[in-house]
Amino acid sequence: MVNLHDIRYLRIGTPDLDSTIRFATDIVGLQLSAREGKAAYFRSDKVAVRGDTRDHTLVYFEGDPADQAIGFDLHDPAELDAVGAELERAGHPVHFGTTDECEQRRVKAFISSHDPSGNRIEFVAKPYNSGVRYFPGRDAGITHFSHIGLYTTDARRDEAFWTRLCNARVSDWIGDAALLRIDTAHHSLALFPSSHAGVQHINHQVEDVDDVMRAWYFLREKGVKILLGPGRHPLSTAVMLYFRGPDGMIYEYSCGVKHILPEQEATYRPRQFPFERYAVCMWGSVPDPEISAFPQGETTKATPLRAVMY
Repeated sequence: MVNLHDIRYLRIGTPDLDSTIRFATDIVGLQLSAREGKAAYFRSDKVAVRGDTRDHTLVYFEGDPADQAIGFDLHDPAELDAVGAELERAGHPVHFGTTDECEQRRVKAFISSHDPSGNRIEFVAKPYNSGVRYFPGRDAGITHFSHIGLYTTDARRDEAFWTRLCNARVSDWIGDAALLRIDTAHHSLALFPSSHAGVQHINHQVEDVDDVMRAWYFLREKGVKILLGPGRHPLSTAVMLYFRGPDGMIYEYSCGVKHILPEQEATYRPRQFPFERYAVCMWGSVPDPEISAFPQGETTKATPLRAVMY
């Protein structure tokens, strides 16, 4: 089994790096930690121990927005060769990163492969940390880069990839979409059925509900399109807000996510939610049609069932 420790970074192309940098810093509130050649590195970790800061959590580089890679930190870096062999045996060809590719990713070593849908996954050994604290582009209240939504062309098949070949666990389902945890947070990955592969959304955690609501007012004032929220996910309990980013990418702020602690693992049972409006937001926020992976208001129940007293 491939023992993942945590999601580490996302790399994604953009045709307009300068405007994307401005959005990431001035709107999202990330720190531009480095710009090297045709790539920009962003940091987002607010940590108790300064050396626990990830070197970066997001990279935008000049290129096709469909050129994406998700990096995962291995629990034991010594297992990198064994992970490569296991992926090969399972029918997933691997590429061992060159010296230049490792330097671009700020890691000692990595291997690249694909999930069954074609999403590029990078398994990382000894990623670099930083002693420089996170200094945000604006005060958005971000604490860390937390999870991504990922498109899947076969939800059950890809769920098996992450839970049988890798050590992810199902926290809940909404329709056929599985929400998968790697550490204690309710999910690091959400697998959304689609006709294509790709990253569906990028999540950053913020400190509290005040940050979510301040963001709502701030984004509206700046003319950024709100796609869902403010609202609360019943699956993870998180208060959330989704908005449109560069090249059609969806960004999310959230806070208050549910954690499943080690002592709960033995008894925790994933729940099945229907693919309907109130399973996405218990407050009733309706997803914009741009979030095609979420149920739309006009195609779902107007209200949840309630008891009727006589």
